[in-house]
Amino acid sequence: MKKLTTLIILLGMALGASAQEEITKTGLNFGPLPAVGYSSDLGWHYGALSDIYWYGDGSVYPEYVWKANVEISRYSKGNTVLHSFFDSKYLIPGIRFSAAISWFGNKTTNFYGFNGAASEYLPQFDKITEDGLGLYLMRRDIFRVQTCFQGAFGDSNWGWAAGLTYWNIKTGHAVNKGLSTDPLVDCSLYDSYVAFGVIPEKEANGGQHLEGKFGVVYDTRDHENNPTRGTNLEVYMFGSPDIISKHDNSYLKLAVHFKQFFPIADRLVFGAHLAYQGLIAGNAPYYMLQTIQSINMKQINTEGLGSTCTLRGTINNRLQGNGYAWMNTELRWTFAKFRWINQNWALALNPFFDMGMVVQPYRLEQMKNLPLFYTGQKEKLHMSAGAGLHVIMNQNFNINFEFGKCFDPNDGRGLGINIGLNYIF
Repeated sequence: MKKLTTLIILLGMALGASAQEEITKTGLNFGPLPAVGYSSDLGWHYGALSDIYWYGDGSVYPEYVWKANVEISRYSKGNTVLHSFFDSKYLIPGIRFSAAISWFGNKTTNFYGFNGAASEYLPQFDKITEDGLGLYLMRRDIFRVQTCFQGAFGDSNWGWAAGLTYWNIKTGHAVNKGLSTDPLVDCSLYDSYVAFGVIPEKEANGGQHLEGKFGVVYDTRDHENNPTRGTNLEVYMFGSPDIISKHDNSYLKLAVHFKQFFPIADRLVFGAHLAYQGLIAGNAPYYMLQTIQSINMKQINTEGLGSTCTLRGTINNRLQGNGYAWMNTELRWTFAKFRWINQNWALALNPFFDMGMVVQPYRLEQMKNLPLFYTGQKEKLHMSAGAGLHVIMNQNFNINFEFGKCFDPNDGRGLGINIGLNYIF
């Protein structure tokens, strides 16, 4: 991997010295790829994916008339991804419409308890032990149908956004051939939370929710997927009346995302993302805590707090609570631009610094019934840093290689690695 990264950088520098004028893309453009990647949390990624862009006559380039994405893939730790996505500002006059249908089959996903520092982390058990214990493992299958509509307020930079999402989430004990079949041996943290009532029996196996969202958007960015300047503000509420599963899990949450991009020099941009998501009313079920809602999808499945989409370098979903606050900052240096196979290419490096914490606890009193896994510590700021390499085609299709390290060993040990798509903000 190090040799490949070095080769790409050197090649990009050589090509960047003689960069040509950018092509205005028209018509249909494909970005088919083998879904080959790696995540420290999920393992090796294999399958197929493709981004499909329609640029029309090129009059809106570098924007697209519409975009579609399809992925069929698996991870070596047993997880399956089936995903399709569509997005267009021009299909409905004056309205941006996006929709996604997704299935995530997670035989082994991570569960580290609630409230960050209040949950004991035992790194020696963050794997399947020789006797078959998977302490921090559980099963979680997600079926999701998501829609979003956006429109502008007149000719201003302000607009509105509204959407509806159907969730069907099934949770339970992890499935893995390395786990013991004896429940006295393989008693996970999830099992303990259920047994001691931290997770109520009625929601222990998941549930179904019809979730609505509505809010306002302010956007002055020069380009959504690869901005060099501008501001983006999203303020919206989302929630669900518990009308399907009827587990007394109605809830309403508030989300605020502020993104700012400053050009520092030619091809050098500083970007910052400040975010908050918290409970306003009701009782959110435990299996919805990790969902980080967004208006425009940057990742197939945005979860946190922790790992790829929020605090890079920390372990997946390490921090869970009723409310989160976090910040991502990075420098984006586009060190090369060139044309190849009739496409516009750019190579960029992005050193980054992330931090965040749980700001609204979740079932903290119930956690005290499990003193072995409850530290009694107050929540603190969790931080990480690292760098990434991005290979960008036509300012939209973005393959990233990001490497992060958390500052606190209780948030993860070793180097967090992710190979995926897009900037995280």
